[in-house]
Amino acid sequence: MRDIAVFTGSAHPDLAKEICEHLGVPLLPTRIDRFANDCIEVQLQGNCRERDVFLIQPLVPPTQEHLAELLFMLDAARGASAARITVVLPHYAYARSDKKDAPRISIGGRLVADLLTTAGADRVLAMTLHSPQVHGFFSIPVDHLHALRELAHHFRGYDLSNTVVVSPDLGNAKEAAAFARMLGIEVAAGAKQRFADDKVVISSVIGEVADRDVIVLDDEIAKGSTVFELLARLRERNVRSVRVACTHGLLTNDAVQRLSAEKEIEEIVCTNTVPIPKHKATDKLTVISIAPALAEAIRRIHNGESVSALFS
Repeated sequence: MRDIAVFTGSAHPDLAKEICEHLGVPLLPTRIDRFANDCIEVQLQGNCRERDVFLIQPLVPPTQEHLAELLFMLDAARGASAARITVVLPHYAYARSDKKDAPRISIGGRLVADLLTTAGADRVLAMTLHSPQVHGFFSIPVDHLHALRELAHHFRGYDLSNTVVVSPDLGNAKEAAAFARMLGIEVAAGAKQRFADDKVVISSVIGEVADRDVIVLDDEIAKGSTVFELLARLRERNVRSVRVACTHGLLTNDAVQRLSAEKEIEEIVCTNTVPIPKHKATDKLTVISIAPALAEAIRRIHNGESVSALFS
């Protein structure tokens, strides 16, 4: 593939390497240093002049550090006369800050979108944004992918004759319904209220789940508070088994171990949009690669082909 240059920061180099393997291009080196005063300096150690540049960087902890790296990478590529710069955001952490739901709070999703554009991004390739309105925060083109196809391919390997997809809340019900259609099964949803980052209440589950096998589908799992609350409601309905699926398996602290310890949960499935440390691996955790999907989207963007056709 000619006239393409791919770089990455320190957030998830393994994913960037895998994407480049599918593209058949080298991952060009990036030097990230710190001065004595703790300021970051970034150098893209590959030719950018008049090339189609792709910068791969999920915003994962330490999120602010990785955001700063990405902004400096953008500035470096723009200063090096790149023909076009595409930010590849496998995980856009600030997408959760998408509305003003309390007085005097910032809307981080919009602010960071503006920062990326100001720093030099010409377009964005994102995977499973937290809510539809986040797409509109960007004043540049956004190609928004989802991992439902990859997740559905995995679950088709099971007997789904008595299975239902359950969304933890009504906000994610549309995605859950699309996922259920892919699998040819029914869908249900929880009635959720969030009172704090780690405090949620699900008052009921809307739909038929009693004596069924359940696939819980969410966009991301961090502490697992929502899943544990939903699991309590599912127990009350006497479900047979539970499998948990998400795109972004942040699984902070000991979330994966706590989820794995629940006897009803047979499997936890996520993609590799964020790095999964080896020490968090359990027998119940399955990680699916989305590198082929991101690589194909990059190829289509570079060649001026339809990205939406990926979902046909």
